[in-house]
Amino acid sequence: MSHPAESTAPLVLDGAALTLEDVLAVAQRRRGIVLSPCPEFRARIERGQRFLAQLLEEDGVVYGVTTGYGDACTRPVAHDDIDDLPRQLYTFHGCGMGQTLDAEAARAVVLVRLVSLCQGVSGVSVELLERLSWLLEHDVLPLIPEEGSVGASGDLTPLSYLAAVLCGEREVIDNGVQRPAAEALAERGLAPYRLKPKEGLALMNGTAVMTALGCLAFARCAYLAQLSTRITALSVQALDGNPYHFDADLFAAKPHPGQQEVAARLRLDLHAPRTPRNSPRLQDRYSTRCAPHVIGVVEDALPWWRQFLTNELNSANDNPLVDASVGKVMHGGHFYGGHVAFVMDSLKQATANLADLLDRQLALLVDSRYNHGLPSNLSGASASRLALNHGYKAVQIGASAWTAEALKLTMPASVFSRSTECHNQDKVSMGTIAARDALRILTLVEQVAAATLHAAAQGVELRSRVGNTSAIPERLSAFLDELRRDIAPLEEDRALDTDLNHLCTLIRRRHWSLYDA
Repeated sequence: MSHPAESTAPLVLDGAALTLEDVLAVAQRRRGIVLSPCPEFRARIERGQRFLAQLLEEDGVVYGVTTGYGDACTRPVAHDDIDDLPRQLYTFHGCGMGQTLDAEAARAVVLVRLVSLCQGVSGVSVELLERLSWLLEHDVLPLIPEEGSVGASGDLTPLSYLAAVLCGEREVIDNGVQRPAAEALAERGLAPYRLKPKEGLALMNGTAVMTALGCLAFARCAYLAQLSTRITALSVQALDGNPYHFDADLFAAKPHPGQQEVAARLRLDLHAPRTPRNSPRLQDRYSTRCAPHVIGVVEDALPWWRQFLTNELNSANDNPLVDASVGKVMHGGHFYGGHVAFVMDSLKQATANLADLLDRQLALLVDSRYNHGLPSNLSGASASRLALNHGYKAVQIGASAWTAEALKLTMPASVFSRSTECHNQDKVSMGTIAARDALRILTLVEQVAAATLHAAAQGVELRSRVGNTSAIPERLSAFLDELRRDIAPLEEDRALDTDLNHLCTLIRRRHWSLYDA
């Protein structure tokens, strides 16, 4: 999918707000970043570092700087050991498990943590921000295990891998190749960084992983809502359905804006006039007739999902915060990921419903009892070969399996708070687990979308052979022409896994411009 309005200039980080699209552009290497050279910005960052240094000289008490971490906050750290404390923090948190984040997600994590530190209230140095910027500039990314965060006190364990690689420890993805961080730094003549007193805590005590994954999930979900609308239009056309279920006056009576937008897109795709004419059937089945009501939930949720994620992205989600301008250290709980968890849990449910909708459409398309004259299982084989061919029979079974798995994963993660860390972290968000679940569900929904898209395109073309229907509407015809450049029709049975995987790749890349201006 093209990004015609997107700037190619580096994104300047100076504490100003970023958009979710900014995160996506950097994560996908469509845009670089640069730390602002503005003296005012750099002075604001350094004031916090100097204020902390002053407190240390005056024997001030700052959590995680002069004390132990978590429930050990009552245990003072000897002055001579303060400089060693940050390394202890990322070292004992080096217990992540499971799969590792891919390069796109790792870039997003680095950027999101950098944006938080650029707010100027974390007590870090400009040098630390420059080191984080260097990782993105050289595409040397921390290898971050997915599992181990409860979402408060931030993404401690996964973010420990970011802190460690700055210091030349653990593994990195170096321009796509996994290798030791020490080698990647040495090869470029860069000495390992030594974290200053609060910098280990500032890097790790925040919501960067869940927020980064949330930004990626949001973009995929928004595209799937549009693609589900296009697939629905193809399904209605293939089933010789009633296009007047999407009448503008009908939807004015139930004015959810996103739902109305989905109906309007379907009217455009199906070229349905404002005044309904006689239609083949009075009422189609719910999976087509009620598609705006299902897809519209996603469309109507996107604005507030965006708001929650954008606020989290541009927040100082750290603890403690340091306001050098008033000489204040503020101890709180901004590492808590409740807003991200709520977005991800609701996104999971709304997106899994897209799979359920498309799976039901596919079930209608392949069933000769309900597809209004199309061949059984949408087989494109000749009459003499029809008995040997089974068309989309197995694809429909697969789509049903993927849908079931997506629906199974919709259990909200945020309700499974566990008391951890000697009951210091006794109420936690589970935001990172919710985000990981959301990404898995999105992958499954994309697979269902690929299957139903493949079949619906076949159904539209078979319908035109059957006759007794109007010509394929112009917008759908143009989309089918574009689709056929990548995917051939199904005539004789063939293994469709290559086709489906290719379609999933195109969906992930947002390959087709659908309804955006």
